[in-house]
Amino acid sequence: MTLHRINPAQLAPATGFSHAVTATGGTLVMLAGQTSLDAAGKVTGDDLPAQFACALANLLTALRAAGGTPADLARVTVYTTDVAAYRAHASELGRIWRESAGRDYPAMAVVGVVRLWDEQALVELDGIAVLP
Repeated sequence: MTLHRINPAQLAPATGFSHAVTATGGTLVMLAGQTSLDAAGKVTGDDLPAQFACALANLLTALRAAGGTPADLARVTVYTTDVAAYRAHASELGRIWRESAGRDYPAMAVVGVVRLWDEQALVELDGIAVLP
């Protein structure tokens, strides 16, 4: 399996994401939305960065259980109830991403939503991975 990250010079520089990702061969893994729920089903973290770190850890746990690694992520969508807070914490969220998932960025989008399934949740991540 090969993932190829594409960032055309004609588009704004891709910082913390890739504009396009192609995949050849491999097994497609659809990753369900993950919030900052702990193993008991309780939302943890009082702020967006803490919840983002936990939600990302949960997403990566599901990915690893399917046999993948962060480098196998082709697409991640971030849903947040506060886009302004997400932008304000972008550098910290980027650091959390790099520490947990590295620098092989998938195609990504951030979507503002009114609320998430768990009322206390501030952020949710879902994704698509392609395993070798």
